[in-house]
Amino acid sequence: MAKIISLSNQKGGVGKTTTSINLSAILASQGFKVLLIDIDPQGNAGSGLGIEINELEKTTYEVLIGESSALESIFKTDIENLSIIPSNINLSGAEIDLMSVNEKEYKLKNALTNLRTRFDYIFIDCPPSLGVLTINALSASDSVIITLQTEYFALEGLSQLMKIISLVQNNLNSSLELEGVLLTMFDKRTNLANQVANDVREYFNEKVYKTEIPRNIKLGEAPSFGKPIHLYDKEGIGHLAYHNFANEFVESNK
Repeated sequence: MAKIISLSNQKGGVGKTTTSINLSAILASQGFKVLLIDIDPQGNAGSGLGIEINELEKTTYEVLIGESSALESIFKTDIENLSIIPSNINLSGAEIDLMSVNEKEYKLKNALTNLRTRFDYIFIDCPPSLGVLTINALSASDSVIITLQTEYFALEGLSQLMKIISLVQNNLNSSLELEGVLLTMFDKRTNLANQVANDVREYFNEKVYKTEIPRNIKLGEAPSFGKPIHLYDKEGIGHLAYHNFANEFVESNK
């Protein structure tokens, strides 16, 4: 049975999609069967893997509104063992379409029921918001990874995210757990980054991954070439960091 894990933070630009793509791709390269679900209308998880997302007829949107099954919407990437249910701008209409639907928070969970035996891990790349799309992701997940940028405003809004996670645990998904907190865009040369990292580790304790993802230009370039970092810059520090993170993730799930 696949473990379903959301990557979430309501702040944009903190490494959710970069982490979703690279963790999924590296685990797939290690032999795990991985499904990545893009539930962000920007569709960057799909385009970052080289997919022409605007030409697709079956996406996360069609899955949520019941026009397509999750199985029918799976797109096999060029990376062995890695599949994706991509999204595009159509998904931005989901909040309106689901507004009057009963149990709208469980649409994704119900859609994934028959996929759990086909994969080892299912990752959900969440949008930078705490609306119905993120609620669907958290309701469908076993756990959540929070990506946290090590900058001044990193902790701002984190309490709100934790409240949402707590609300989901209390009302929609009692088994949801915090998988871990990943520090991203880390520059160990600055006092600020180190102070933020210390504050986060003090608050979340052992839930913070030892691996820190550095600020790295190659990580930013790779999606424009439609490649994960291990195919774009295998010798770089960005790949080394995500390789170490993938190993740490696997170890923690043994």
